Amino acid sequence: MSRAFTREDREELPPDYRLPEPGTAYYDEACAWALLTGADEGDSRSAEIATGCRWGEPRLVPHIRVILADAETKDQARVAQLCKRFLRAAGAARG
Repeated sequence: MSRAFTREDREELPPDYRLPEPGTAYYDEACAWALLTGADEGDSRSAEIATGCRWGEPRLVPHIRVILADAETKDQARVAQLCKRFLRAAGAARG
């Protein structure tokens, strides 16, 4: 495979997730979205560093469930898929 297609060759800045201040009402929801975005872009580690949360963080499960329900309603298959993976990692998958 050509090195032109490898991630290491990209010269870009780390993602800027623009999270609200910790402790604000929307912080955990923003963290949930940041983790989903990072996973979608193949860069979960940057999202984990930015949020201070790991993939499958139990405190984010309620937010992920809301995002999942909305994604299923809007037929957003990729978002739903990522939410389900997150819930499995959290040990909170639907049965």
